[in-house]
Formats: sequence, C-alpha cells, structure tokens
Amino acid sequence: MRKLIYSINITPDGCCDHTKQFVDQELLDHFTRFTREFDLQIFGRKTYQLMVPYWPDVLKSPSESKADTDFARAFVSMGKVVFSRTLDSVDDGNTRMVRGNLHDEILKLKQEKGKNMLVGGVDLSSQLVELGLVDEFHFVVGPVIAGAGRRLFEGVSLPEKLKLKLVDSKILKSGCVALRYSKQ
Repeated sequence: MRKLIYSINITPDGCCDHTKQFVDQELLDHFTRFTREFDLQIFGRKTYQLMVPYWPDVLKSPSESKADTDFARAFVSMGKVVFSRTLDSVDDGNTRMVRGNLHDEILKLKQEKGKNMLVGGVDLSSQLVELGLVDEFHFVVGPVIAGAGRRLFEGVSLPEKLKLKLVDSKILKSGCVALRYSKQ
C-alpha cells in the first residue's frame, strides 16, 4: 500500500502562510528532488488554484530561473487529484477532480499501484490528519519569524495526541531545516 505524505513550509512560530515563507534556489532544488519521489499529488481547491496555473506558466516563461523551471517540470509531470465541491473543472490534463467521501477516496488511492502520494496546503491536509490518513509528515522550517498569519493545525481536533518519529533531517545552507517524521 502506498503512503500519504504531508509536506508544508512553516516558520519557527508555526506560520504556514505561503506569502510569509522563505524560498531560495537551494530550497527549490530540495523540493524538486523531494517531489520526484511521488507520482500523485492530492489537493484541495485553494491549494490547487495557487499551484495551477502558476507552475505550468513558469514553464512558458524563458526568464525563469533553472531552479524554478526544474521544480515546475517535476510538478507538471505528476498526476493530481483535486477534492472540491465548488470547482467546476480543472485546467490541467494531468488532473482529475473527486467529489466523493474524502476518507474512502484516499483509501482507494492508497490501494492503487504507484509511488507514494503527496499532499500539501492546510485545509484538506488538516482533514486528512484528523482522519488518521497521513502516514508521514515533511516540514521545512524556514529562518523567518512571521509574527502573524495562519498557523499549522489550527482548529485540528485529534482523538488523541499524534506521536511522531523523526526519520530524517537536513539543514540547508540558508538555515532552513527539513524534517521528516513518520507516525509511531
């Protein structure tokens, strides 16, 4: 059975607002390598609409950096599933929309052949954590104190404390720290 991996950038004060994050070429390179480990990415509507058409459009611009285009290629090549009740259609031929029961649909996706699945963002991911469907957590903590903004797992209601085991860690030159945890 393939795993569902949750990945998100956060600040040391827990902010996960994408506008307050630290991003440089080294971090993009890190996420490009990481993204290539997956063949399916799971989205809620909001995160999908942030990522598409942004990353596909990066590939159309000759002025983008190599790090940006490398990540865009990895992102575009991956299959995508969008969970939404309000989105009418998806703009990407490599994407399918799902309106069914989140729990049941994720369990079906876990049974399919393929590499592990990746999920990001906040709302859908929080629901998946509450449902106990996330197998691993990948947090990249950036060297910025945001002071304000949306916090990771705000409003998440767990039946019990979720214990994690550190599987891997990497310190980037920029001061970002990549942490990979599995559920215990």
